[in-house]
Amino acid sequence: MRSRRRNLRRLTQDTDDTPVILPEAEAIPLLETSAVTGGHRMPWGSNYTFLVRLDAGQGKYLQAIYKPRDGERPLYDYPQGTLYLREHATFILSRALGWPNVPYTLVREGPYGVGSMQLYIDCDPEITYFDLFEDRPEEFLKFALFDVIVNNGDRKAGHCILGEDERIWSIDHGLTFHPIFKLRTVMMEYWGKPIPEALVEEIEGLLQRLRSPADSLTTQLSALVSAQELQALTQRLEALIKEPKLPVMDPYRDIPWPWV
Repeated sequence: MRSRRRNLRRLTQDTDDTPVILPEAEAIPLLETSAVTGGHRMPWGSNYTFLVRLDAGQGKYLQAIYKPRDGERPLYDYPQGTLYLREHATFILSRALGWPNVPYTLVREGPYGVGSMQLYIDCDPEITYFDLFEDRPEEFLKFALFDVIVNNGDRKAGHCILGEDERIWSIDHGLTFHPIFKLRTVMMEYWGKPIPEALVEEIEGLLQRLRSPADSLTTQLSALVSAQELQALTQRLEALIKEPKLPVMDPYRDIPWPWV
């Protein structure tokens, strides 16, 4: 990655361009193909994560989060070079369910090679799940349920952000879809909680789609996660339908560190 680091240093030069916030439909073409004109590495996280500028024309730029495959730290329990694909798969599944809010995420080439590119949500990083859950418990129940569905192994409080539009967004989904139960979460308030009937019905609808080989959702996910991981996903859905409540976790083992 040495030559790519030199490229990034050139990209980080200051410019007089103006950041823009666009509706998702207008931002998608820029996320897909627009040139990266600048950016810097985010100061936290073990994997390389960059806040980049995408050329929006006329001296303007759109901000996005870029996570290159070649910047992923090898893990003993996840196949190497797959976290960016899991980010995209989680986004696709969130749109199929309709919850939670996950910023638009796709896969494309960037200055460090192929990786995930996600629409940046402007927020106050000091405001996390711990500051929000008491006022919006029903919304966070969906977050907690979604984490079980995708088998999220890293639900930190800082992975729940409050956008300027007052919507709560879910971010950082690289550790998902493992075939073995890996859930780790700070959302202890929801452990053992029953799942409302309306959400069970939505899970049933998702399961029906995944059972159909011809469904576009199955086709999309099959290109991003393994057949074993896809099978484990359907098994988790079946278990939630059969016993509609969130699992009771071990507070000494099933909480990520750091919490935020």
